[in-house]
Amino acid sequence: MNDTKSKSLDPRRAIAIAYDLGAVSLSWFAAFSIAFGFVIPPSAAAVLLQTLPVVAGIQFAFFAWSKLYRGIWRFASLHDFRQIAKAILLSMLVVTAVIFMWSRGALVPRSALVLHPLMVVVLMCGGRIAYRWWKEQRPFGNRHLNRRPVIVLASGDSSYRLVLQLAESPTWEIVGLLDDTARRVGRMIAGFPILGGWDDLERVARDTSATHVLLSIAATERSARRRAFDLCARANLRLLVVPDIHEVPAEGLGELPVRKIEVDDLLGREPVELDVGGMREVLTLQCVLVTGAGGSIGSELCRQIARFRPRRLVLFELSEFALYQIHEALARDFPDMETVPIVGDIKDERRLFDVFASHSPSIVFHAAAYKHVPLMETHNAWQAVRNNVLGTVRLLEAISRFPVERFVLISTDKAVNPTSVMGASKRLAEMLVQRWGERSAQTRAVIVRFGNVLGSTGSVVPKFREQIARGGPITITHPEIKRYFMSVSEASQLVLQAATMGNGGEIFVLEMGEPVLIESLARDMIRLSGLPLDAIRIEYTGLRPGEKLYEELLSSDETTLPTRHPKLRVSRALERPDDAWERVVLDWLASSSQLLDADVRAGLLQFVPEYRTTGEARGVVIPLRAGTQSRSSA
Repeated sequence: MNDTKSKSLDPRRAIAIAYDLGAVSLSWFAAFSIAFGFVIPPSAAAVLLQTLPVVAGIQFAFFAWSKLYRGIWRFASLHDFRQIAKAILLSMLVVTAVIFMWSRGALVPRSALVLHPLMVVVLMCGGRIAYRWWKEQRPFGNRHLNRRPVIVLASGDSSYRLVLQLAESPTWEIVGLLDDTARRVGRMIAGFPILGGWDDLERVARDTSATHVLLSIAATERSARRRAFDLCARANLRLLVVPDIHEVPAEGLGELPVRKIEVDDLLGREPVELDVGGMREVLTLQCVLVTGAGGSIGSELCRQIARFRPRRLVLFELSEFALYQIHEALARDFPDMETVPIVGDIKDERRLFDVFASHSPSIVFHAAAYKHVPLMETHNAWQAVRNNVLGTVRLLEAISRFPVERFVLISTDKAVNPTSVMGASKRLAEMLVQRWGERSAQTRAVIVRFGNVLGSTGSVVPKFREQIARGGPITITHPEIKRYFMSVSEASQLVLQAATMGNGGEIFVLEMGEPVLIESLARDMIRLSGLPLDAIRIEYTGLRPGEKLYEELLSSDETTLPTRHPKLRVSRALERPDDAWERVVLDWLASSSQLLDADVRAGLLQFVPEYRTTGEARGVVIPLRAGTQSRSSA
């Protein structure tokens, strides 16, 4: 109530209303004056005064209905002018009808009914244009002296919205635009010259003394972002980005959300187009269970699921702190959604049964897993198998007792031709899920396989950031090691998409793009930190146990078929294990004794045909001794 009252008493809004009513009155008087040859007879003057309140009242009602007084004159645009024209046209139709019903139009000159709306449009639009022009001529005071020169890299028509916003910025002063469209070079946009193409950046920066370059991230493809970064690095310029120009109004208030370019921008891919309707049909008003809900993938899955308003979201997590964090975040961002935090071990059969009996989830996303390759390779091999494989079996046993419609296993590219215990354990889990899915009549069980997630716990990006902050060195296992990367939001969205598409038994493979050379990633991060390449040393420590030079998304005995989504392909293994194989595996998992690492590997070699230990693995070299190769990044 108070907000409404304060808005109605806003002096600027009152001035705008007074101006528009004045324009209406002046136009009505001028229309009568022109109609009578600039000499209004007394009888016509009486009609003018009688009809003016009616005309002004009707037109003001239409102005308010068109929300003209929510706009700001300083940022008047074509949208405002369209609204003015629409309001005046509709109001004059009503005014004409009222006048004809009043006196059959005999007292009001018909030419006035034509002239009046034209003059009102001119006065109202002209006043707003004049005010905006006056405001744009005013200096920014002392701030004007502190504006920093910036070059804008244009990449499509949407980038020019950025120019309009920057024109009002107290921080940035555009000294030139660069656009690769040849026909635009030499022309001007909003008074700013297009000085050349992107390749002219170094010359233009030298001529204009600019030290910063601005790019609209949303308007460019990954290759364009990479090119802009490389051009700025060569010219010793700082590249800044606007995260999403589509969320910035063409003429908005406030400072632009400018930030430094991050490694995610260079490695990230194009926005994912999703079947939102299919996801809404599957998730809305359902009870959804996410295991490993506090992890990198699990927590983002929860956020993405929450957007579709499930009836209840059950968070199953072993780590108390991780569970607390995601539960608090969801309670803050989605206060109307019921979230149930459950502390539990995925191997605890009784705990799982209690959760399913209490909440009866219809969709289960299984993200709980041990996934750090070196940690799981030695001293913890049996724990990796028990958590990743036995935990999956226990979850499937619980699902079998309850009406679960869909089950999604989150897997990894390390399960393809695995050389590590972690990868082999995830592959074994995949095989068991496929076997179980063949028997399940009520639950669609699918598997989603993808590579590394940017910024996830234990990934190289936060590790490299920490090493750079300490002054180096950056440690890399091998100069030729490559990995696939995907943002956590993209991976989670595609997992949800796969859940809506699977019929049961499929392995969905996410389109990961091209693998990234880790050494190039390290060099990019050095440059992103603002340091010269020779400021941070790179050391090569040798491949760790279970580690491959490169990851694969498909095994040699698998083929893929396209799906209706361009970033999802479906894989089916050519051979499936039989019942005898499954019984032996389950007996092995049920072992109560703590198996040695060598015994675990021997078991995995027996059950996973593609598994090879490090020395035997395809695409792997024998690890270098730590410190045997070290060279400067210069």
